[in-house]
Amino acid sequence: MADEVIKHSVHTLVFRSLKRSHDMFLSNQSMLPPIDEKAEKILKAVKARDSYGQVMSAVQKAQAVKQQEAMIRPDTPHDTEIAESAALGSDGAMLPYSVPSIPTPTAIVPAPRKAPTMPRPKWHAPWKLFRVISGHLGWVRCVAVEPGNEWFATGAADRVIKIWDLASGKLKVSLTGHVSTVRGLEVSPRHPYLFSCGEDRQVKCWDLEYNKVIRHYHGHLSAVYTLALHPTIDVLLTAGRDGTARVWDMRTKANVHTLAGHTDTVASLACQAAEPQIITGSHDSTIRLWDLATGKSMCTLTNHKKSVRAIAVHPTLYTFASASPDNIKQWKCPDGKFIQNLSGHNAIVNCMAVNPEGVLVSGGDNGTMYCWDWRTGYNFQRLQSAVQPGSMDSEAGIFALTFDQSGSRLITAEADKTIKIYREDDSASEETHPINWRPEILKRRKF
Repeated sequence: MADEVIKHSVHTLVFRSLKRSHDMFLSNQSMLPPIDEKAEKILKAVKARDSYGQVMSAVQKAQAVKQQEAMIRPDTPHDTEIAESAALGSDGAMLPYSVPSIPTPTAIVPAPRKAPTMPRPKWHAPWKLFRVISGHLGWVRCVAVEPGNEWFATGAADRVIKIWDLASGKLKVSLTGHVSTVRGLEVSPRHPYLFSCGEDRQVKCWDLEYNKVIRHYHGHLSAVYTLALHPTIDVLLTAGRDGTARVWDMRTKANVHTLAGHTDTVASLACQAAEPQIITGSHDSTIRLWDLATGKSMCTLTNHKKSVRAIAVHPTLYTFASASPDNIKQWKCPDGKFIQNLSGHNAIVNCMAVNPEGVLVSGGDNGTMYCWDWRTGYNFQRLQSAVQPGSMDSEAGIFALTFDQSGSRLITAEADKTIKIYREDDSASEETHPINWRPEILKRRKF
């Protein structure tokens, strides 16, 4: 009769396997040489000397100087910093250290560096609504102030350009000629000309002495969303839904350059006398800096994650800002070096304007208007545009805004078919509206 097979539990089998493994490796472990404590101490001393030799010698020297001063002037209070340094080199230190016999060069102990502090923002008076002007029959899409600061022009979805008296808010004249929404306006500082562009692909030059169109600039293949005038030469720039920006000779109507490179609608455009003379922002989330002489792209900024719908150039500093739903970003000219993010405007930002005092205002698609200190990025005021009677709350949207030539009045073009004028609150002071400045919350992400 065969022997019966003894069945063991899984627990017993695992335990026996562990014991066999333990017995097998125990013999190998016992054969390791003992740790030489003297060699370990020498190893640690060599590492300490290599890593901290100069620092330790400087600490010991500072300790010796302190002891000499204490012998000369025993009543002198201890210097906290030297005492702390001396404590590092004392017998209670983690790594005992002896001064090497080889003379080491004297290390210069640098002064303790202060933690970087963010500059305090300049105080700006808050803005308040001063006047509401109605007269357009559609969304007001663009606004421009003339160089003499006496009147301003607005263009709207009712296809009409209206010119208003800045002081009284009264309508002076209406210009008709566009067959679709007027999207951009500019007044020439050197000629009696008003330039307009619209969704009808037309770019027009109006002679303000006769209130008539005297030139058309043909070439865009789709709606023209924005235009700008060069400040020193007779050049007009336009951009739009065909993904290009075009440079026109103002007088001959010639298309000097077609700035191609963007892969989507070019929604924002800025022009300045210094390099880069042309800056464009697009729905492809990029900003391009262009060389006006060659018509070539000098640089492409890809930091934004969403469409760039507004660009504002500072009037005196060599910087500009770009707005996207993710952030408002500031850049340094001429190479587009990133400066900082202005975070908090959680909306589609349609427009921006900056005045010589360093107040940057951004207007959102939901009727919010944020006021920022340009230098520090401090958001000192948030406004919600009031929808006019007869309009729905969803019609609160700011499409364009600009400061007048003095920088003391702000004109907004809105979705409720009105134009609103804001000005600084004269009764406000730093005591009534203090700066709520907490730099610890402004750990800006550098990208």
